[in-house]
Amino acid sequence: MENLKLNMETVENVLVDFIKEEVTKAGFKKVVLGLSGGIDSALVAALAAKALGPENVLGVMMPYKSSSKESVDHAKLLVETTGIKTELMEITDMVDAYFEKNPDMDNMRKGNKMARERMTILYDRSAKEKALVLGTSNKTEILLGYSTQFGDSASAINPIGDLYKTHVWELSERLGVPKEIIAKKPSADLWEGQSDESELGFSYNMADRILHRFIDERYTKNELLEEGFEEWIVDTIIRKIKLSQYKRKLPLIAKISRRTIGREFRYPRDWGI
Repeated sequence: MENLKLNMETVENVLVDFIKEEVTKAGFKKVVLGLSGGIDSALVAALAAKALGPENVLGVMMPYKSSSKESVDHAKLLVETTGIKTELMEITDMVDAYFEKNPDMDNMRKGNKMARERMTILYDRSAKEKALVLGTSNKTEILLGYSTQFGDSASAINPIGDLYKTHVWELSERLGVPKEIIAKKPSADLWEGQSDESELGFSYNMADRILHRFIDERYTKNELLEEGFEEWIVDTIIRKIKLSQYKRKLPLIAKISRRTIGREFRYPRDWGI
């Protein structure tokens, strides 16, 4: 795992500066994020509190009736640790009204609906508080497509999108995220008993080792196999990366004019604002 090592002091400074600069540059002073009780949102909340002050960070807890009590307890524990502002918004009545009209929905569809419902709440709170929405998806999830498009993958800026899950755990320890959150089994908590790694079929540590070599070090599949990684895991990860590419891009626009948005018209978003 040595090649995954980062200087966490440097990473912390870069991410704190990133939040401070990007938020203020866009004309905002505050941020809002979904607080799930998991490690990713906990880390982002801790970074934002350090960058902007805890009084300028709103964490919204949005449990469903089947969400574990532990998730809410851990979210509250994070709030106590960081001192950020918080709000509890149950989504049960909102999504159940839709589920009742669509009784054939499986867990995947229900999970996607809940993820998007939560994001609509965050963007409404963003308008109310005049705050930017912070993303909480890490690099591992983004590359594997392990997110809901326009749900938990949506945000104005994402501080941890270039950190693998392994780095998230390490940086969280440095920032004093409660140990109960760091040690818990990763889960989107979309339904009872759901866990990330059981759905993926392999551990985050394994995924990070392969992703780092494949993406950052540009290993080929054969080179990965020569290192001893199981072929089915390598094939699964490469397939997930390819199939989820659409989630990592703005909607593709059919080209008609001379300067099409996303093609020829690709100025940096910073125009001196």
